[in-house]
Amino acid sequence: MLPVRGLSLLRRDLAARTIRGVIDRYALPELREIFGERRKLELWLRIELLAVEALHAAGVVPTDDWERIRATATEVDPVRAREIEQESQHDVIAFLRSITERMGPEGRWLHYGLTSSDVLDTATAAVLRDATSVVEGELARLINVVRRLAGEYRDTPMVGRSHGIHAEPITFGFKVAGWYAELQRDVDRLQRAREVISVGSISGAVGTHANVSGEVERHVLAGLGLEPDPAPTQVVSRDRHAELLTTLAILGGTLERIAVEIRHLQRTEVSEAFEPFGSGQQGSSAMPHKRNPILAERVSGLARLLRGDALIGLENMALWHERDISHSSAERFVFERALGVAAYATRTLGDILDGLEVDADRMRANLEQLGGMVYSEALLLAMIAKGADRQHAYRLVQGAAKRAWNDEATFSEALRADAAVGEWLTTGEIERAMHLQHHLAGIGVTYRALGLDGSE
Repeated sequence: MLPVRGLSLLRRDLAARTIRGVIDRYALPELREIFGERRKLELWLRIELLAVEALHAAGVVPTDDWERIRATATEVDPVRAREIEQESQHDVIAFLRSITERMGPEGRWLHYGLTSSDVLDTATAAVLRDATSVVEGELARLINVVRRLAGEYRDTPMVGRSHGIHAEPITFGFKVAGWYAELQRDVDRLQRAREVISVGSISGAVGTHANVSGEVERHVLAGLGLEPDPAPTQVVSRDRHAELLTTLAILGGTLERIAVEIRHLQRTEVSEAFEPFGSGQQGSSAMPHKRNPILAERVSGLARLLRGDALIGLENMALWHERDISHSSAERFVFERALGVAAYATRTLGDILDGLEVDADRMRANLEQLGGMVYSEALLLAMIAKGADRQHAYRLVQGAAKRAWNDEATFSEALRADAAVGEWLTTGEIERAMHLQHHLAGIGVTYRALGLDGSE
């Protein structure tokens, strides 16, 4: 039978695996490694060694002690650190003891002048920076796919919809170009959030550098590729972390916007575009005919997690005085989850769009479903240009549409049969107003503005 301590560790490991199991389903392997326990402890050790190295250069730590520390403190021991934490109930102290118990008197120089948050926040900054870079990589791949679709379907006509109702003609590429523009803004936001979060602090118990100099801080942070927080308390201010989490939530909003559109386009009544469906895939346990947009729905669900995680980041901003640790327990979950979910959802949407099946014929058929009513504004404007009162012209075009809705005539027939319309427009002018290319000629404005016209 296991001793009490062994049972406690076993229960803790099982609980951790249960919690992580929720994350792992939607996490990328590279992020799992970045957030792994071993890498965290390796970063903590790197911070401690860099600090001792700077203290040695400043003449504080004797050369012999520095050489022994450098030779001895080469590896971390996560198992031993967890054992000690069961007793100490303090993860940084447990880590330090797991290192220094292998040393002699020279171990006293580890953590000299530092506080736990110096180690925790600085290591967290390196982890968040690297994890954010993974999300940026997935976003870059998604943007490339979206850019390809925008070019490929630039001239593929479809109906534009407002309130879910047929409005005027657009092209599928034009729709995708709107996604491209928003994703570019997500790139800018994510890059800024990564820069904002890439700061550490080696400033001591309340951030005053009373017992650790700015030179030591600069050396440690330079060794990790980080910048110093210019005004920490004991911790790095949590507005930085809130900015990252809210940025991920906005990215999630973009992903969901696109996913919801794919879900609408895949509806049976629309059937214009479909997410990929593998040869052996099954859509329903009960109905073999079903082809459900499960990947797009998954993206929508994950976006909800990101919005919830953003709230945690905002809640963590207000700490007591120079700091408390009310943020700490939440951050042990939220950073890994939010970045893991964001990366996974971005990759999933990239897979959806990369394998998207577009039915151009169905798009054209849906566009023509109302018999030309989508050209109502062009007819209205044509009458106004000829001198008609706007409200009078509006009622004439609307009246023809109502007769078409009631199956009394086609829209074009109703227009030509209305003598009042004939006072303003000839049959040829009606046909020109209902010409598809007139409505699509202006999309080049958007393509040029986004650099999608090939001229950049």
